[in-house]
Amino acid sequence: MSLYQHARDGNAERLRDAMGSDSAAVRKRAAEFLGEVADHGDQPSIDVLLRAATGDEDAQVRGGAVDALDEIGEAALEQLLSELTGTKGSEAEWVTARKFARALQADRPELRMAAANALGRLDDGSGLQHLVEALDDEDARVRLRACQACGTFADPRAIPGLTERLDDEPRVRRAAANALGNIGTDRALSPLLDLLDDADESLRRIAAGALGKANNPEPVEPLARALGDESAVVRNAAVYSIIELLSNVPTQQSHAVRDRVVSELKQADDETVVEPLVEILTDGQQSRQRRNAAWILGRVAERESTVAVEALADALADDDAQTAQFAATSLKSLGGPIVEDRLLDRLGTEHPEDARAKAVFVLGQVGGQETLNRLEEFTDDESPAVRKRVFSAVSKLRAGGP
Repeated sequence: MSLYQHARDGNAERLRDAMGSDSAAVRKRAAEFLGEVADHGDQPSIDVLLRAATGDEDAQVRGGAVDALDEIGEAALEQLLSELTGTKGSEAEWVTARKFARALQADRPELRMAAANALGRLDDGSGLQHLVEALDDEDARVRLRACQACGTFADPRAIPGLTERLDDEPRVRRAAANALGNIGTDRALSPLLDLLDDADESLRRIAAGALGKANNPEPVEPLARALGDESAVVRNAAVYSIIELLSNVPTQQSHAVRDRVVSELKQADDETVVEPLVEILTDGQQSRQRRNAAWILGRVAERESTVAVEALADALADDDAQTAQFAATSLKSLGGPIVEDRLLDRLGTEHPEDARAKAVFVLGQVGGQETLNRLEEFTDDESPAVRKRVFSAVSKLRAGGP
């Protein structure tokens, strides 16, 4: 049975047995799973991880065991610090940022790793400066964990040190990029612009996903270029960030940014753009993002895009009135037989009254003879709002158009 299966079954005993494997890769993976499965009361698992963290011959296994103890909780991490420093009982009071910070100066890198993890868990900003200094540690494993800890604080004071780590080895670079994204200020995000062209797909994805937090239009063009990335996850992250960017930029810049976004998105592959926009409109939790997605779809989707039309038609019933209005406007912009068919399907009384009224309004702008015939069936509709829209739409269609 695989380690994954043991972890899924919560079988810590089998995972502990795997820590005796001759394979360093197996021991490292077993340690990682133990960190997920064990809890603070599972002393046998903690003991196995303590032995691995302090005595395994492989540095990656020792690092994995340190992280697993950190995952289990502060008490397990304190036991590790006690083991590594030779202190016992009340002497091992590594519960304050000051004492963890002192451990960052220890000779053993595993102790410095544990201290960096611990400082990241503590809600005490006094440890930040020590973590920033640890970004220059000689051991890449310590630098990695210092980057991760700085990311939890999300403090702008870490920006210079994290930016320097973008030239480090791959795992450290990714941790530094994530931390800068967590800080999220324009100053922190600026170094991520160059990462959109990096050879490392993970770094491109991290950068594309973080740049939507910017409060200026500078990332629009680089993110639009990222829509042509060979990686689907990078392209998807870029679309999400473009939508988020529209929500974040100052009002006085929003019109210029919108025009620029539409221009760039129109040049991208339709499927690349439309699918994530539809996902945002359908599943997004923030009203501003759903509004922007609805607005953009009407300007960049092809009128034959069934998935876009379906999403916009469903959005006519959105709880947010502006999202529903933008959806109606976009359906009017798209027009065509697919729009007519989908809106005619939504005229029944099983749909919300306001959504039906909006569907009738759009049909009055884009419909043909078939639509006119169908709308005439609703002149006696039970809803005054729908009847009003029907009379207006029928009048326009009989006259030959809007």
